[in-house]
Amino acid sequence: MEYDPGLVRIRQCAIEDAAGPSFPPIEFQAEQEAAHPVLQKRVCVVRVRLAPLPWLTINEVKKIADFIKNKVPCNPKIGIVCGSGLGVIGDRIRNGVYIKYEDIPGFLVSTVVGHRGALLIGDLNGVEVVCMLGRFHFYEGYPTWKCALPIRVMRFLGVETVIVTNAAGSVNPTYRVGDVMLLKDHLFLPSICGGLNPLIGPNDDKLGVRFPSLTTAYDKKLREIALETAEALGLRESFHEGVYVMNSGPAFETIAELNFLRSAGADAVGMSTLPEVVTARHCGLRVLAFSLITNECIMEYDSDKPHPTQEEVIETAEAKQEQISDFVFHLVSGMNKEALAC
Repeated sequence: MEYDPGLVRIRQCAIEDAAGPSFPPIEFQAEQEAAHPVLQKRVCVVRVRLAPLPWLTINEVKKIADFIKNKVPCNPKIGIVCGSGLGVIGDRIRNGVYIKYEDIPGFLVSTVVGHRGALLIGDLNGVEVVCMLGRFHFYEGYPTWKCALPIRVMRFLGVETVIVTNAAGSVNPTYRVGDVMLLKDHLFLPSICGGLNPLIGPNDDKLGVRFPSLTTAYDKKLREIALETAEALGLRESFHEGVYVMNSGPAFETIAELNFLRSAGADAVGMSTLPEVVTARHCGLRVLAFSLITNECIMEYDSDKPHPTQEEVIETAEAKQEQISDFVFHLVSGMNKEALAC
């Protein structure tokens, strides 16, 4: 059969959100079917484009912040995001006021074990803070920009610095369960490989620049304060600085994937944190992030190490909760003193 342009048929069609709730709608603009001139077979070419993301406007973010301020008059300068099993940090907050996520219009709801699902505003070691007792994950079905929505809300509450925490597995053989890794850099796989950066979509210059630099995403001075705090508490030997990689989850990584990540420079791997970090830097917030190492990843096929489980993650976090809460308690004081001195 010879190639005949007359055989080409164009069909216009569209479907709504074909890829599920985590992705923008996909519009199939045209389907072209024709006889291939070399293969002598009929082939189909589909051209697609992503429809605009349903971004919240700056006014909608302000409305969420105003709702919180009306509930709890506040002016926090530090925001804290608690990872899996780390909500115990909130137990050190005094004169705190809880607001359940489900009671905040326009907010999301945590669906993962180990995340309490509430905002807590109060005093932590003499510093007014807003604390997320549980976060939102991409694997829960939320797009990455929605996972980071609380960061934008924090900015409109007055926050200038965020502490972002997570539970992670180690791919660095020198790390042990219970260690803490301060993030000095990251590999954002869903962004690099899947185009799932939380900044994709229309940019509002009032929130941040179109193309923010992440070269210094993790504030060096804040990392120094964190290490000084660990030293003062006698924890320095279990603290590291390293590279965190985000996997979309919810499945844990394969051995091949883990070895690939290690060869790419990763020290620890998890399923969160980076949407918040990228968004925080976009809107001008300083960032300190750390991982509690809750399991040592299996890097060899004949390993007799137990397979990772969510239960293991929570158990390790609970075993270290007093240490972590004490660390953050003293950390915010040091950060506040540094901010006041600037």
